[in-house]
Amino acid sequence: MTSDSIGGAASSARIGPFYVTEGIHNLRDYGGYAVQGGGRVKTGLLLRSGQHMEASDADLALVDALDIRTVIDLRGTSERTGFPCRRHANFAAQVIAYDGETSNSPPHEGGGGQVVMTPEKARERMLAVYTRMPVNPAMIWVFREYFNALDANEGGSLVHCFAGKDRTGIAASLLLHVLGVHHDDIVTEFLLTNEAPTRAILERQSLPRMEAHYGAIEPEALHNLMGVLPEYLDTYIAKVTQDHGSLDAYLATILGVDEDRKQRLRAKLVA
Repeated sequence: MTSDSIGGAASSARIGPFYVTEGIHNLRDYGGYAVQGGGRVKTGLLLRSGQHMEASDADLALVDALDIRTVIDLRGTSERTGFPCRRHANFAAQVIAYDGETSNSPPHEGGGGQVVMTPEKARERMLAVYTRMPVNPAMIWVFREYFNALDANEGGSLVHCFAGKDRTGIAASLLLHVLGVHHDDIVTEFLLTNEAPTRAILERQSLPRMEAHYGAIEPEALHNLMGVLPEYLDTYIAKVTQDHGSLDAYLATILGVDEDRKQRLRAKLVA
């Protein structure tokens, strides 16, 4: 199935880049952006989302129609065990996941110690997540495998974590950078999470645990935990640049994305 036919099969269930779902948060296509030197990232091949434990039968049919050949699950073992993904009967994709934990309990899942969750505290907690991510050995492993799979495998791919916004947001941003997308467009794509029409799904899955841990959470603090801010991505890049000199140096030396791999990925994913 080509990317054009994939788009045709699922186009009736889309709002912009977002697919309309009943139990999957933030399922969207992160292709379509212009790249330096001409061309655009192909659509219909690069998907991102939150976890699929509550995927409805209609959601599973939609995912099946997208013809996804590779799934990169950025969650750790305990998340995958506690929130197992539902699969369509025809599901045959390769699933890549880390054998162990990929993060401490994230603030938006009710972890990190009992505190009054103010907007500033929520922001600080999330900035800490993005500061740790570049040096987390588990995330380094799974991001490296993400690029290995995109280089080696044909067909569509889906990258996801629990909420589909932080670990997944960085994965998508790194790939778009590799493909030559302008930084402003990468930020725009990163921030699209805040426009996902499925916020109620994430709240249903996360808010009871968060409120049991933190008590009532005011709207701005909840946005900082369940949404994304530009400085989250900025913080990740700043940490990488501080440690390695540039994002490209980090990609080459830590994640295995050298110039040859960049060219192969661009040849495959840019039209």
